[in-house]
Amino acid sequence: MDIKCIRELRERTGAGVSDCSKALNDANGNIEKAIEILREKGIAKAVKKSGRATNQGIVTSYIHTGAQLGVLLEIDCETDFVARTDEFKGLANDIALQIAASDPDYISREDVPPEVIEKEKEIYTKQLLEEGKAQNIIEKIVESKIETFYNEHCLMELQFLKNESITIADLIKEYIAKFGENIIVRRFARFKVGE
Repeated sequence: MDIKCIRELRERTGAGVSDCSKALNDANGNIEKAIEILREKGIAKAVKKSGRATNQGIVTSYIHTGAQLGVLLEIDCETDFVARTDEFKGLANDIALQIAASDPDYISREDVPPEVIEKEKEIYTKQLLEEGKAQNIIEKIVESKIETFYNEHCLMELQFLKNESITIADLIKEYIAKFGENIIVRRFARFKVGE
């Protein structure tokens, strides 16, 4: 396999030489296809790492122009070596910017209190009954609306501002694959003057 292709793939993905070589072989030399193969493998590896302890990390802040809006974010990883890298700090900054722009209420769907979901279901059901929808389809519509609720209120479900083809959860999985470490958003706070 051409060493230039391997080098380019390595620079674009951060994957090891042997992984790049194998991916290029599997993709018949097509770099874009090789990137796809590495991403798929990386995401599979990332899922395996998701249960590992994250005792290192950083707290970062984002203050929007005009100092009327700000975000504090704690994002954790497994080692201080990774926490100190520019790439990890860049990920943290991207997520802080996402929080500033999107104003999510929760980190993930698991963080939404059950009573909030029950209240949402109650409201949606009442609306649909008033619209005269048949009982047998109301449940399906309500479940769909709850999925939309998660997509709008949970950070991990949001479409990444810089690449709307992936979610924040997908973005973090890419970095887990790149670093070989578990990464989690521990907590965040968004502040807006007057709110």
